[in-house]
Amino acid sequence: MHLKKLFSTLAPVRWCVQWAFLLWCIFLGVQFYLFVRHFESGGLAPAYLRPPGVEGFLPIGALVSLKHWLANGQIDPVHPAALVLFLTFALLSFLARKAFCSWLCPVGTLSEALWRMGRRLFGRNFRVWSWLDWPLRLVKYGLFAYFAKFIFIDMPAVAVRGFLAAPYWAISDVKMLHFFTRLSATALGVVLVLALLSMLIQNFWCRYLCPYGAWLSLFSTLSPARIVRRQESCSDCGACSRACPSRIAVAQKKAVYSPECTGCQSCTDSCPRPGALYMGLGPLAIRKRFYLLLILGVFALGVGWGMVTGHWESSLSYADYQRLIPLAERLGH
Repeated sequence: MHLKKLFSTLAPVRWCVQWAFLLWCIFLGVQFYLFVRHFESGGLAPAYLRPPGVEGFLPIGALVSLKHWLANGQIDPVHPAALVLFLTFALLSFLARKAFCSWLCPVGTLSEALWRMGRRLFGRNFRVWSWLDWPLRLVKYGLFAYFAKFIFIDMPAVAVRGFLAAPYWAISDVKMLHFFTRLSATALGVVLVLALLSMLIQNFWCRYLCPYGAWLSLFSTLSPARIVRRQESCSDCGACSRACPSRIAVAQKKAVYSPECTGCQSCTDSCPRPGALYMGLGPLAIRKRFYLLLILGVFALGVGWGMVTGHWESSLSYADYQRLIPLAERLGH
């Protein structure tokens, strides 16, 4: 009985999963910082194990690694976890819409926290004019299309192999760390502007600029899972449309096919009529607790597959890091 009551609404459960995953990402980031610090200090700082999960923050490199895998049948051994996580989140989007964005993505969690903070401070969130909203929503797809064209069409297989064998790719995770720990004035200004816009406009980054979300939309559009509305049970109160953070007109649809749907189920939580609105997998309704298990299960399955098959830990040795990390500032300039 208590379990049934707990899963009558997914919002508290989703927030717990979101923040637990964000805290885990922060933990991995701190661990990776200490790992890098050991080599930057010439071995004076204590040694720490490198967490492969930080490779989830290398989506462009993962796209190159994907082409290498498709063209040559090999998974890049330098940063294998990058591709494993990239494909895991794509599979999750196929099975559960863009649940990665609303349940697991640390940027999505921070974005949601910002717009909720903005709503409290200003009493509301603002909306971009409808005539401007559609063009802006195409920006993230344009950014992803640019990277995809450059990598899959313009970049020959030999160049892909060269990139994956280069020292820059070997320590791209270190370069990514330095971006956050050594923010330039320009980068800091951009981050602050995005944070302000995210406070004012609900999910500004996710809605308009995130190319990773555009990549996941490709699989989400093909997903058999979708929000379904039973018209005979619906009271036409419009609560579902008002609750949707992606601004989808749920109340006007029999089923939601929009690539903007993140599977957060805010709409089903807001519905006052039991059974009138639900997440369905084909003709089957997915109970909310099973939807949660699906999300966590796919993530665990992907990571577990990478570990079991040896496509998780980097092939770089201690000596490789000892040689490359002190050169990080000079590589790529």
